[in-house]
Amino acid sequence: MNRLPTTFARLKSENRAGFVTYIMAGDGETAELLDALPAAGADVIELGMPFTDPMADGPTIEAAALRALDNGMTLKGTLALAKAFRTNHPDTPLVLMGYANPVHHLGYAAFATAAAEAGIDGLICVDLPPEEDTELREALAAVNISIIRLATPTTNDDRLKAVAEGSSGFVYYVSTTGVTGTGKGAVTDVSNAVKRVQNATGLPVAVGFGVRTPEEAAEIASGGADAVVVGSAIVSANHDGGTKNALELVRNISAAIRAAS
Repeated sequence: MNRLPTTFARLKSENRAGFVTYIMAGDGETAELLDALPAAGADVIELGMPFTDPMADGPTIEAAALRALDNGMTLKGTLALAKAFRTNHPDTPLVLMGYANPVHHLGYAAFATAAAEAGIDGLICVDLPPEEDTELREALAAVNISIIRLATPTTNDDRLKAVAEGSSGFVYYVSTTGVTGTGKGAVTDVSNAVKRVQNATGLPVAVGFGVRTPEEAAEIASGGADAVVVGSAIVSANHDGGTKNALELVRNISAAIRAAS
């Protein structure tokens, strides 16, 4: 069962944008934080797979990945966290986000099988473009796991066709050029881009990169996005003040998104 279509259909019926939270596996008390996110307002959860060279991530998530690796977190450990989460949360979509190297090292078929057994619904593989993800995408499709691709402010119409081909679950729209947690695109530009990506792909569009505050999340939610993604701010809050601090931020952002939708 893939929980992403059901969740986005429910959000549409409720006439509101969803809230996608990102945390890094192995950075702090991940199991505790992961378990508490749905009650705090997360509609979809992205679980970061730590990697030594996270080229799309800014300093906050890069530092979190290095802390996680120092703590001994691995891809198999990340999947174990997901499987434990599923015990208490059968309905919340869980998406892995990271880089191709650890997945390739495990083997695409083996990864897909293990991810399915752990209750994973989708994968965002940041550094694997559509032209190179066929083998992985087919392995995931065989176990009903979505491959979720990125679109950016520089993605033209022809490139959007490639993004749409074989995508499922949702499209992750990067709201600004650059790496995670830095900068923010103009709200009007993001709103127009979301409509263009929705029309081109027929999929829900979640907007992230650079969204850090309840106010910024509310602006994105009111601009037509199907969901808002917040990562670096939650990672920072968790690192600075632990689970309690991170959950307070999640609750505040969730409330702002719901009020704006």
